Amino acid sequence: MQEIERKFLLASVPAGVREWVPIRQGYLAVGTDAAVRVRQHGDRCWLTCKRGVGMVRDEWEVELTADQWETLWPATTTARVEKSRGHLAVDDAIAVVDVFHGDLAGLVLAEVEFRTEQDARAFVPPAWMAHDVTDDPRYGNRSLAVAGLPAPGGETRE
Repeated sequence: MQEIERKFLLASVPAGVREWVPIRQGYLAVGTDAAVRVRQHGDRCWLTCKRGVGMVRDEWEVELTADQWETLWPATTTARVEKSRGHLAVDDAIAVVDVFHGDLAGLVLAEVEFRTEQDARAFVPPAWMAHDVTDDPRYGNRSLAVAGLPAPGGETRE
């Protein structure tokens, strides 16, 4: 299955975000073009494989039982992300807003998923989505989990 989305770096959490859910995710395997992760999203758990970078990526998901997730979670100690995710209507789309915790505290990202690449390219983001980081791999969750928060000049902070 293909995932088509754009990602934006936000200065703050926009007004009107609703339905906050805690998320814990950790990476079991990370490569330059692919990653395998486990995610606890509220009371549901998933094993996800993603391949590719940028706006269009391949993604496969399998739901896990809580016991399966608990078995796999300890294997992710060196590459984890914890965040809260909320939702906000943006024109005809829904943006997910992620507020990161722990070592990534202060980072706020928004993602908007699309049905087609044409829809994604035609999307005109509101002013609060001023910084499009879709093609900046430093803002991918796997990079954030492994390398930490990107520093203001382009380098990654350790």
